[in-house]
Amino acid sequence: MRTQKTTVSHAPDAPVRGALPHVARRRFLALSALALLLAAPFSTGVHAAESVVLAPAPVKAPAETGDTATLVVAGGCFWGVQAVYQHVKGVSSAVSGYAGGTKETADYSRVSNGDTGHAEAVRITYDPRVVGAGELLRIFFSVVHDPTQKNRQGPDVGTQYRSAIFVDDAAQRALATDYVAQLGASKVYPRPIATTIEPLSAFYPAESYHQDYLVRHPDNMYIVINDKPKVESLKRLFPQDYRETPQLVGARS
Repeated sequence: MRTQKTTVSHAPDAPVRGALPHVARRRFLALSALALLLAAPFSTGVHAAESVVLAPAPVKAPAETGDTATLVVAGGCFWGVQAVYQHVKGVSSAVSGYAGGTKETADYSRVSNGDTGHAEAVRITYDPRVVGAGELLRIFFSVVHDPTQKNRQGPDVGTQYRSAIFVDDAAQRALATDYVAQLGASKVYPRPIATTIEPLSAFYPAESYHQDYLVRHPDNMYIVINDKPKVESLKRLFPQDYRETPQLVGARS
């Protein structure tokens, strides 16, 4: 199933592709919007469809050296993943992009077909002296997405929305492998973890209109329903890591 988030509320600078209407997606968004409107007088906030689980900290978190490191993760639509990490202390950059496929297919219209091998991913550049890879992964498994959903997140379905950690060295692979095993054994999730651990061959930044999407389009209904609650959960569950002002890729327009 192919979904297009831009059919919800197109950004002024986002290209509109001439694809056939996605009836199921439109029904979901229409019903969700109606539910929000009906619930507004009785609720103080909007909550994401996915359950929030506070994952335990990694038991095996290797010491990190230096003042800059990177981590690439995928957990559904990159708009929300990027938004969460932009609010994490110690993160100097969170860039939406593609990982898992080739340079030739690292294009939103191609990736949206679900047959390129790419996942919508985010490259996190961080200062290990402030926040470590173990804490970043704990946030990933707690508030960024539901790691038990295979090849989907909420309304988005396809391999491009899979849960994945892209590792580029032995230390990252060991951390990711041990942590996934730890979480599986802890039984904190109602279903088995579907997160894959994949080698990072390359990361390709996404088109400019995908960067800083939540900040640039805060009233987009997809953002309101699916992504703002993730940032709210970060603030609530990880107050020690949360910062109010996000670290943006580009200047706000």
